Amino acid sequence: MSGKWYQSVVPEDEGPGPEIDTSVAHIARVYDYWLGGKDNFAADREAADKAIEIFPGLPASARANRAFLGRAVRYLAREAGIRQFLDIGTGIPTSGNTHEIAQAAEPSSRVVYVDNDPIVLAHARALLTSTPQGTCAYIDADLRDPATILERAGQVIDFSQPVAIMLVAVLHMIPDDDRPWEIVSELKASVPSGSYLTVSHVARDMPGIPMQSMTEGNKRYNDNAAEPVLMRTRDQVSAFFDGLELVEPGLVSVPHWRSEVDPLPSPAPLWCGVARKP
Repeated sequence: MSGKWYQSVVPEDEGPGPEIDTSVAHIARVYDYWLGGKDNFAADREAADKAIEIFPGLPASARANRAFLGRAVRYLAREAGIRQFLDIGTGIPTSGNTHEIAQAAEPSSRVVYVDNDPIVLAHARALLTSTPQGTCAYIDADLRDPATILERAGQVIDFSQPVAIMLVAVLHMIPDDDRPWEIVSELKASVPSGSYLTVSHVARDMPGIPMQSMTEGNKRYNDNAAEPVLMRTRDQVSAFFDGLELVEPGLVSVPHWRSEVDPLPSPAPLWCGVARKP
């Protein structure tokens, strides 16, 4: 059996989905640009560059966030023994995807990705691969609809066994009116004891970061994007972990989460944490 095995859990009768709008910036493509990728368009680069003019550290912050994802998945797969991952808001595939890291630790790991950007869907179908022993699947769905995500993910993931829910750099796309804390509570309730939640989120109050510049850079981006990025405080991000046990070192800036594993000295204005469901 080939290692390049891919299972789509997108219903066949849904059609190809909406066309890609290249005239307005989208966070997945802007993030790809900050990471040095090529899957972006002029509008994405313009919005990204306008934000960088005010806060030059944004590309380094994006890389630090990506590195946090890698360290978190390695911890979950190697130390916590997690074999199932639900990665919501995955973004455009790039080096060091969740399934690559998880299956390097345990080839039988099952990974389900979720996103709702057409360009992410196109690349996911082409690029996401699995070991022969494991499973790698993609769902075209919105975080605002957790019931649909859980129903479709259940075709691959056994929700009677521990699951790592990955919400890396996605919750800041959900405005308060769309109930982000209730959405996360529904996801937490769907998994058994021994499961984990991983979150990173753009910060409004990060010590050591020039927050005035960060706020202005965020505004510049939002003025040129289809969906705004919402900065939140440490207490607001901490609330996503209510009822869970935070893994050391707790809720910190993304370069500081277990940085001894993969040192990243650059500051980054994103709160992050990994927590276990007791």
